[in-house]
Amino acid sequence: MMGTKKTARMLAVAGIAALALSACGSSGNNASDNTAGGGGGKGGCGNYSLAFMGALTGDAGALGVNMINGVKLAVDEYNQKHADCKVTVKDFDSQGSPDKAPALATQIVQDSSIAGLVGPGFSGESNATGKTFFEAGMPSISPSATDDGLTKQGWTTWHRVIGNNGAQATAAAKYLKETVGAKKVFVVDDAQDYSKGLAEAFKTAAGSMVVGSDQIQVGQTDMSAVVTQVKASGADAFYYGGYYAEAGLLAKQLRNAGFKGTFMSGDGAEDPAFVKAAGSAAAEGALLTAPAGPAPADFNSRVKASTGAAAGLYTTQAYDAANIFLAALDAGKTSHQDINSFIGSYTGDGVSGPIAFDQNGDIKQSTIWVYTVKNGQLDQENPTAIK
Repeated sequence: MMGTKKTARMLAVAGIAALALSACGSSGNNASDNTAGGGGGKGGCGNYSLAFMGALTGDAGALGVNMINGVKLAVDEYNQKHADCKVTVKDFDSQGSPDKAPALATQIVQDSSIAGLVGPGFSGESNATGKTFFEAGMPSISPSATDDGLTKQGWTTWHRVIGNNGAQATAAAKYLKETVGAKKVFVVDDAQDYSKGLAEAFKTAAGSMVVGSDQIQVGQTDMSAVVTQVKASGADAFYYGGYYAEAGLLAKQLRNAGFKGTFMSGDGAEDPAFVKAAGSAAAEGALLTAPAGPAPADFNSRVKASTGAAAGLYTTQAYDAANIFLAALDAGKTSHQDINSFIGSYTGDGVSGPIAFDQNGDIKQSTIWVYTVKNGQLDQENPTAIK
């Protein structure tokens, strides 16, 4: 579990569905002013839905399932208090693919019942769809897309409730140097937007510690060329920007080749599926960072009761994102423009932490955590806050 002070704060805000509503300003949406739900005015009850878009199947499906479970819990709790005016959830499985996401984005913006989007889940699909959502005026809050450039596009309908790559990579490099005592780091990424951004930010933060770098491809299974380079570089640490499937294979093949250094990766690998892909022996001692802390015990029990699954990485962020939309509807904000303005001026305490957005849609405050694989399992309850 987390520290006493952190736990107490999060328990105090577990009832986020009843958060104070602060919506006096504008996030500068200059796109079209559409009304969700087929029309309802202030305080009216319309046919409202929240959309979720992200990977629900495929190599990174476990992360998307964590997110949709948070959305479902928020909506379930809202509907229990609004039995005469229920909200539904519509999920769109992109498999995290920038190629599949645009067609789904078109479906979402053409659905007049959708008040807003929780997502996109990943940075690549966010880059591929951000313009579509912006031009349609569709407000969105991503629980997990961390590419720094996403909030530099002028998409005033795009927001995130999670820290960006720069914050995570800087904290990771500092932890490797000052806490682990690493001297030489080899860096690899999988060529996707999120992964490249995280790896580049890490290399910038690590500076002269970096003794080499390379790139693999999603779906690659033979890592022997990278392993050879890592061994030849004399690195005592390895950093990977990418997701758990390839991260696990890299850890396994590095260990099989005799690499004894520290293995570190970011939030794309922070899932028990990493241990499964690597094998418990190869995963042992791996450090996985994330701009997301563990879920409070009472929240986890509510997720289990609602969805049948435990909370995981990004569940709290998705829950908080959904509740911001629900708070907007509860305040009578039904047009996309009014909902977007509500989001832009929103301030509250979520289960994931304090929430307020800057003028670009970035969350103003975030904490980076490092999780460790111990005794063959990813310890998701006792991470260390490193920023």
